[in-house]
Amino acid sequence: MRGMEFDRRSRGFTLIEIMAVVLIIGLLSTLVGLAIFPQIDKARVSTARTQLSMLDSALEAYRMDNANFPTTQQGLVALIRPPPDARNALPGGYLREKRVPEDPWGHPFQYESPGQHNTESYDLWSYGRDGNPGGDGIDADIGNWTDDQQQARSG
Repeated sequence: MRGMEFDRRSRGFTLIEIMAVVLIIGLLSTLVGLAIFPQIDKARVSTARTQLSMLDSALEAYRMDNANFPTTQQGLVALIRPPPDARNALPGGYLREKRVPEDPWGHPFQYESPGQHNTESYDLWSYGRDGNPGGDGIDADIGNWTDDQQQARSG
């Protein structure tokens, strides 16, 4: 009967021990997630500002070649497919990727020329995470008329 005896030292983990480990891993994952997600939102806001700056440079190059900015109706698409009246426009357009980028939340950038905030040029903005006008915090609009954008433009 010696072969039928179980050695207590070679036993596996109990269900309670396994559940405790799963619970601890879950709690640690939650804490790490709570620390990382706000940083992701901040990175998206920073990316949106960088994209605005890139589009701002492309619009300025368009203006230098054509003596004016695209109209609101022509929109940002004029940077990749210049309208017929843009006689001096670059044949390949003004954006390297040959497409107008979306903001980091997957929404189109908004463009108005002349702008309500920048009446001598244009307004260019993202509606932020929520994709709707206005908002606070991460949902706030990010535009080329905000203080930090104006400082970046004026150097």
